[in-house]
Amino acid sequence: MLQRITLHLARSSEFPEGSAERGYEILAPVDASGHLDSREWRKLRTQCCVRRFSPEESDRLGVLLHHAGGSGVATWRIHYDGQARECEEKGVHLETRRFAEGEYLSLRNQGGRLHTFKIDRMQPVVPNGETRSGAA
Repeated sequence: MLQRITLHLARSSEFPEGSAERGYEILAPVDASGHLDSREWRKLRTQCCVRRFSPEESDRLGVLLHHAGGSGVATWRIHYDGQARECEEKGVHLETRRFAEGEYLSLRNQGGRLHTFKIDRMQPVVPNGETRSGAA
């Protein structure tokens, strides 16, 4: 099922309290066990978009890509328009990470620097693109 996943920068030496102003919003298919679903991604790839946000720059809009190969048989990357493939941001072992609120994951930015993020929120996306709220 397609999910809207909100990541916020986790605690680090640079940000001891983390930062809700820095992060990503990702639309991606997540299976029942909480893992990225590459089969669903193939069907929904045009909807799998990414927004990177930070107070230091304008929002960056991109797409979530799935590449065969890598240490875990596959690699998930973020590609922004106008950048070379070698500049894509890379997920670290995202193929094995469980996507659930409160879990952590790491992304390597274009400069090669590793940052850890906390999954702050996950919301199912209904077919018309709207997000379902938790309210009944």
